Amino acid sequence: MAKATTKPTAAKAKAKKAPAKPTAKKPSVNIEKTSRDVLAKLKTLDIEHQLQADIEWCIGSYHADKNPVGLFDMVNRAIAVFKLELQKKSRGVTAKLISDFEKAVATK
Repeated sequence: MAKATTKPTAAKAKAKKAPAKPTAKKPSVNIEKTSRDVLAKLKTLDIEHQLQADIEWCIGSYHADKNPVGLFDMVNRAIAVFKLELQKKSRGVTAKLISDFEKAVATK
């Protein structure tokens, strides 16, 4: 006797053909860590106190809503400040430091 072939039920067919849900891609760089590094450097240099306060606020906001837009904006503002400090030849500001921060926001 031959076995009778059974057709899969509609539910089983749907379950097999359902595509896997795409997972949310995490950015390759941790913008929160980069923001904290920028903040630490600003505090070390003791410059741009308003920018420091803005970065701290954006980090808190990021914890609340996980929206990194403000952090990217603040890091971009800080890059401009660091470029000015590099021209002044401020101690502790290097071209590598600036390029590292630029790479971090370029992955946006």
